[in-house]
Amino acid sequence: MTGYFIALLFLVFGGVFVVITIFISSLIRPTIKQPQKYDTYECGEVPVGDSWIQFNNRFYIIGLIFLIFDVEIVFLYPWALVFKDIGLLALVEMFIFLFILIAGLAYVWVKGDLDWVKPQPKISYLAKAKGE
Repeated sequence: MTGYFIALLFLVFGGVFVVITIFISSLIRPTIKQPQKYDTYECGEVPVGDSWIQFNNRFYIIGLIFLIFDVEIVFLYPWALVFKDIGLLALVEMFIFLFILIAGLAYVWVKGDLDWVKPQPKISYLAKAKGE
């Protein structure tokens, strides 16, 4: 058997497994047909208005920034556990790593992406008159 055949066999087995699992779960699961089930929200709150509203993307940006820095900070924990064994070079590398993280945080902070309410850019009257 070649490697490609094994990979093909794995993909076919995986696909068949997924189809069988979905079919069995559709037979077993309870089906309750209520109009509330098809509402936009299922958290117990009555939806108000249309679900296609403009969503402020600052929530997404701040969540993404938090996730990036949170995942990067996770790398500090294993380093701290084995710091005594790996020596001075690891200390220097970790300070470089932390410097890059702090520089990224400073960039995001100066750019204003951490502010909930961003100030509107000031347009001078001269630029308005010129049509810029």
